[in-house]
Amino acid sequence: MTKGFTAALIVALGLPATANADITIGTWNLKHLGWNNGKRLDLVAHIAQGADLWALTEVMDEQAVSQLESELESLTGEQWSSMTSHEVGRSSYQESYSYLWRDSAVEYTKGAVVYLDPGDEFAREPYLAEFRDVESEQEVALAAVHIVYGDSRADRTPEIRRLAEIWDWMSEVYSDTPRLIAGDYNLAPDHEAWQTLRDQGAVPAITSGATTLSTTDGQYSNLYDNLWHDATVLDVTSGGIVRFPELLDLTHEEARDIVSDHAPIYVTVGNAEPEFVALDGADSGRESAGSECININDAAASRLDELPHIGPSRAESVIGERPYQSVDGLTRVSGIGPSRVEDIEASGLVCSL
Repeated sequence: MTKGFTAALIVALGLPATANADITIGTWNLKHLGWNNGKRLDLVAHIAQGADLWALTEVMDEQAVSQLESELESLTGEQWSSMTSHEVGRSSYQESYSYLWRDSAVEYTKGAVVYLDPGDEFAREPYLAEFRDVESEQEVALAAVHIVYGDSRADRTPEIRRLAEIWDWMSEVYSDTPRLIAGDYNLAPDHEAWQTLRDQGAVPAITSGATTLSTTDGQYSNLYDNLWHDATVLDVTSGGIVRFPELLDLTHEEARDIVSDHAPIYVTVGNAEPEFVALDGADSGRESAGSECININDAAASRLDELPHIGPSRAESVIGERPYQSVDGLTRVSGIGPSRVEDIEASGLVCSL
């Protein structure tokens, strides 16, 4: 079947068309990037090279982003680009957002703007922009968000509910472009305040695990960081939490001091592969939400999406092809070939069948 005929059939039948970009998208709260706080930008770059496009929060100085860009170019031998919003915030404490991308994979297209926020509903107004996968030319629209922490969860929920307005506004500004809202929300994705965004069709990329570094070494708490997207139009094939202290062979105390107190999260789109690599002698940084193995014949979608190459959207396809006699049976799922089955087996997360 030709691509043109397939596209025509999708339109004729009213079926959802998923975007076929092949990039890795991440978001990371970099804890006062740009302050004179001893941050090791070389270590930040070592992690950042693992994705093609980043939405960064807690940016305090645009010059620090330029320095990070230079570190990435020196490390990877590739050209990187960035852009940073103006400062946002209601008080004397203000931050910026930044986008950072690998030029060989991603290009900025249009629409970089800080949300005007006519009702002054956000303490830090989201920063939006549209990008394109260089190879496939598929466009994606991002909104970078840092929700106010406040004194309690009740202070965070009004902004969370207003994200549905951002989601709807994005569909007008970036017409027919798949949308993602990326950032630090200071609220877990299972809170009832998210229902207004879920009603618009958005789902979180990460549903289990934790992203903030506990003061206890090796422990994580609070699933605050995420990438919300529409799985019916964006082919998100995997996602994860990057446990960067393990990748960099740092204690949590060291990591919080010289890198960040938040772990980055990412999604892969299409056939993209994340490239988060450990320093010599360090562990892999893949997050596992539970100590028990994952049985592909009875695990829920929220557990299946912890496996390499599965992700939230492909988990339902895995369930639809059950039962399996062996892990090799996963090749029946569209987009999972023998090499990806090998990666899934090598992860050590799958129960023996």
